[in-house]
Amino acid sequence: MNTTAPPPGDAGALGATRPLLVRTAAELAALGSRLLAQAPATDGPRRLGLVPTMGALHAGHEHLVSAARAENDVVVVSVFVNRLQFDDPADFERYPRDLEADRALLASAGADIVFAPEEPEIYPGGAPLVRLSSGTLGEKFEGASRPGHFDGMLAVVAKLLHIAQPSSLTPVPVEYSAYFGQKDAQQLAIVRRLVTDLSYPVRIRAVPIVRSAEGLALSSRNQFLTPEQADAALVLSRALFLLADRAAAHEALMIDEAEDLIGSQPLVELDYLEVVDPDTLEPLAFNCRETPFTGGALVLVAARTGQVRLIDNMLLGDAAD
Repeated sequence: MNTTAPPPGDAGALGATRPLLVRTAAELAALGSRLLAQAPATDGPRRLGLVPTMGALHAGHEHLVSAARAENDVVVVSVFVNRLQFDDPADFERYPRDLEADRALLASAGADIVFAPEEPEIYPGGAPLVRLSSGTLGEKFEGASRPGHFDGMLAVVAKLLHIAQPSSLTPVPVEYSAYFGQKDAQQLAIVRRLVTDLSYPVRIRAVPIVRSAEGLALSSRNQFLTPEQADAALVLSRALFLLADRAAAHEALMIDEAEDLIGSQPLVELDYLEVVDPDTLEPLAFNCRETPFTGGALVLVAARTGQVRLIDNMLLGDAAD
């Protein structure tokens, strides 16, 4: 497997095994432009897809990349562990890093380019002095448990969206999309708002949650669960599917019963279970508990089993269509 990007002007090297690795924004722009220019001609624009990640990739990430591969001529996957998203420096230091394992997974999923910058490439002046705010969207739910997390996420996502966007020098029109997992529903809502509020020229594509055969949402955190804890954590998806079935049948959701179901598992400590608007994340005070459910919504859940905090969610009703 090739370990470096081909040097500028060496078109023959583009036949090397992919994904090709680049470390700088300049390398990414040059290689991305060349691959787009060499993509098979079509009646419409060429398409470039970006999948931002922090590495430690699993089958859920592979599904993201496969979705991007199905829709784009060139697929870029970024691998960057962003310290601004970590409350505890120790958590940042012990976050798993294995770029070669990540590249092997990305090769099977069909990625063309891996952008794996060092920290000075993303934050050349050190920690950024000017930052974006996630506002009220980032203060609730996961933001309440991890203050500053979503502001840190926006710092790197905003930069990655900018760095990976097709160069204006590309001699062909390009449609640009970025792919995020539905599992991080709050992050997805915030990124969508970023793109809308700041007029980023990118389409945000949400990819459905990938679950184990038993129903547990795939996450890099799952590796820290004991078999007993992983089995206990299945109560979260059972509660979500219970609510989804009731919403589909236009029945009252009876959220208290879903909370009681989670509470019946002694190894799981519930943080929150809330039905919200998918775009604003505002709780739906109506249409949820004792009246027939209509319309669409998003149910969010977070809980802890042992030392591992897990999140999950599910779109309900019309929002799931």
